[in-house]
Amino acid sequence: MDALDVARWQFGVTTVYHFLFVPLTIGLSTLVAVLQTCWHRTGDARYLRLTRFYGKLFLINFAMGVVTGIVQEFQFGMNWSDYSRFVGDVFGAPLAMEALLAFFLESTFLGLWIFGWDRLPRRIHLATIWAAALGSTLSAYFILAANSWMQHPVGYRVDPGTGRAHLTDIGAVLTNKVALVTFPHTLAGAFLVAGSLMVAVALWHLLHGTAHPAGAQTAAAGNADADRRAYRFAARFGAWVTLAAAVAVLITGDIQGKVMTEVQPMKMAAAEALYRTEQPASFSVLTVGSLDGSREVFALKIPYLLSFLGTGDPHGRVRGINDLQDQYAAQYGAGSYTPIIPVTYWSFRFMIAFGMAAAAVAAWALWAQRRGRNPADARGSRWLLRAGLIMPLLPLVANIFGWVFTEMGRQPWVVFGEMLTRDGVSRSVGLAEVLTSFTAFTLIYAVLAVVEVKLLLRYARAGLPGAAEATPTPPDRHDDDADRPLAFAY
Repeated sequence: MDALDVARWQFGVTTVYHFLFVPLTIGLSTLVAVLQTCWHRTGDARYLRLTRFYGKLFLINFAMGVVTGIVQEFQFGMNWSDYSRFVGDVFGAPLAMEALLAFFLESTFLGLWIFGWDRLPRRIHLATIWAAALGSTLSAYFILAANSWMQHPVGYRVDPGTGRAHLTDIGAVLTNKVALVTFPHTLAGAFLVAGSLMVAVALWHLLHGTAHPAGAQTAAAGNADADRRAYRFAARFGAWVTLAAAVAVLITGDIQGKVMTEVQPMKMAAAEALYRTEQPASFSVLTVGSLDGSREVFALKIPYLLSFLGTGDPHGRVRGINDLQDQYAAQYGAGSYTPIIPVTYWSFRFMIAFGMAAAAVAAWALWAQRRGRNPADARGSRWLLRAGLIMPLLPLVANIFGWVFTEMGRQPWVVFGEMLTRDGVSRSVGLAEVLTSFTAFTLIYAVLAVVEVKLLLRYARAGLPGAAEATPTPPDRHDDDADRPLAFAY
């Protein structure tokens, strides 16, 4: 083990941990905005109560995402300074746009949304949450544009004197074909997570009913039926969002596979453990290979499917690992240009499997509520509750495996075709220093994980706020409003 290995582990751990919060922030911000829009248009109090309720969960997640995201940028200078010197002129542009435009938009209007319930006109206040959701979405786009440049570099030139990449066309970077297909795929994954969380929380309250203390208190106040109506809407709405997102994930993933085959053929070959070039190529449902992942021992395949997924033609040609390895060795010099095949192969399949499992639970939740039925009365309600409890974890795990596949499938390149990962690590940072920071960050993140989970569970179990508590006071009804201090909405 050397500094490079630990630096890669540290970046992987911190990135995966941060990405636990990103999709939920992106998806839930929009869903909360939709709920508030429903209240604004209909005046139905259940939409307002759901807005306040899921808004709490969104804010907890957003705060944790900000804290964990700050570390990401510092790592470029700490452990990957040679990489930063090479790509800084290109990579810095979309990241600066993300910080100065997208994150500024998101954080500013989110602050107005938090503190503006009793002070802003309803239309203006509604616009603030939509602006915050737009900021979250734009933030994702700029970051994905930066990452997509690492996958498929465009709009740059390398200075032969300094050996650094210089930006020549920011438009090409922002319209990179990889970014254009990765962005909707990531958004679909985000809504898969957000919809799953909404379903899980609503199902828990529906299946527990008034046995929960908060539910009992609400029932005593005569609002049990109103709560059930609100949770039923949330469960159905979240389930439909989850199913729509699952379909979008499949469609965008198919397009992404074709782009990946074009610009990173080794990644597609590694995803399928395809060692020899095939025309037509079969999709591997299950492949057993040697321990080092260098050859295939047994495979269960679907004929023609890989050719269609990779090229759009059932008889298309898909290049294999061995042929590509020979090409890259001749093009870039001696060495291995093959990623770790078992990691890419299984992460690709786990990504699909966990995402579709979340969609299956969403379909089950809809079936249990068909024709106005109460899911608590449905056959197998206990199993539905158990499935609902793990439902938010399924798309989160799918997202994690998606990023593992994306980044590990690019190896050994940190910038495809331009810089190897081993050449990007900081030369002045030793093993002990990287190991110390890796251990410290891992422990801190473990503590933050406990805090995050406890806060989410606490506020999710608390249930919907009362109608009187949720209803804001119009600005024109405040007495001596100029002297009234700002009050946090929750």
